[in-house]
Amino acid sequence: MIRRRQLIKAAGLGAAGAALAMPALGQGLPEVKWRLASSFPRSLDLLHGGAEVFAQAVADATDGKFQIQIFAPGEVVSSLEALDAVQKGTVEACHTALSYYWGKDPTFALATGVPFGMNSRQQSAWFSHGGGNDLLNEFLKDFGCSALPAGNTGCQMGGWFRSEIKSAADLNGLKIRIGGVAGKVLQRLGAVPQQIAAGEIYSELDKGSIDAAAWVGPYDDEKIGLTKVARFYYYPGWLAGSTTLHLVFNQAKWNDLPKPYRAILTTAAGLANADMQARYDAANPAALKRLVAGGAKLRAIPQDVLEASYKAASELYKEIADDNPKFKKVLEAFTAFRNDEYLWWQVAEYTYDNFMIRQRAKG
Repeated sequence: MIRRRQLIKAAGLGAAGAALAMPALGQGLPEVKWRLASSFPRSLDLLHGGAEVFAQAVADATDGKFQIQIFAPGEVVSSLEALDAVQKGTVEACHTALSYYWGKDPTFALATGVPFGMNSRQQSAWFSHGGGNDLLNEFLKDFGCSALPAGNTGCQMGGWFRSEIKSAADLNGLKIRIGGVAGKVLQRLGAVPQQIAAGEIYSELDKGSIDAAAWVGPYDDEKIGLTKVARFYYYPGWLAGSTTLHLVFNQAKWNDLPKPYRAILTTAAGLANADMQARYDAANPAALKRLVAGGAKLRAIPQDVLEASYKAASELYKEIADDNPKFKKVLEAFTAFRNDEYLWWQVAEYTYDNFMIRQRAKG
């Protein structure tokens, strides 16, 4: 169990963090009980676990005065209704991927991750120190909400395919389980996106109703046993180089909280954000080994597929931005930050990683 001192230390706040958290104890602050709707079933323990880490940290930092009850999809609202429940005040908060709501406004997709966006560290820096979270919360005002990053899967995989993809031409007519912006991009290349629930991916691939499916990455993909029905496992995950999850709060409920409680929620969200990324980074290597041992055939996405997808994504973003000033404002800031980040990455991060990968290959 994470105790209050561990929370402060883990969040890297030191004395400053203690100054924020200390007033929450023994200062006559009220008891608070909140309800939080998660968009992720308990079976996806790392995704669902982000909300659990957050709620436990809040309880620990307040000596149990602030309790947050977590509800899985279907217990209060469905997975895709979590944001609506926060807006209506049915629950005070939710833990979700804001890209789920891109049908309301495409700007939501930029909060989570889009094809050929940033990697997870870059996106975290953008939210924390590049103005990204301020832009997001400015956008969310119209929905009566505010949000904090609270989890990231890291770069996802490119998906499971029943047959090899050797060129962009092989995407024509391909039925693939994928949604959101990535689905629109692939549609421009001739693919046929399908909206299929996670629990049905295996059976639909097994029946041949679909030819491919994009899910998350090795740890979560292993749970649904896709190596038995779609052995070709493609990388890199250009569909989502980073997938940030958010805690979304009803703004009126947030404003009603004492300032020390708001500080503790912010600190706990930061802990949940870092913890999920670390857990995926720790779990994915072993899961990938098990998948390959079980028959998965790793394949790199062909260069012409990547380039065609990048071109299609760029055209799609321009078309959306031309019609949506909110999307345009966030996209321009997002793109400028990403481009500057890759100036640094190509100098240090990428060259170091590339060297170390070559050394590993040499044994």
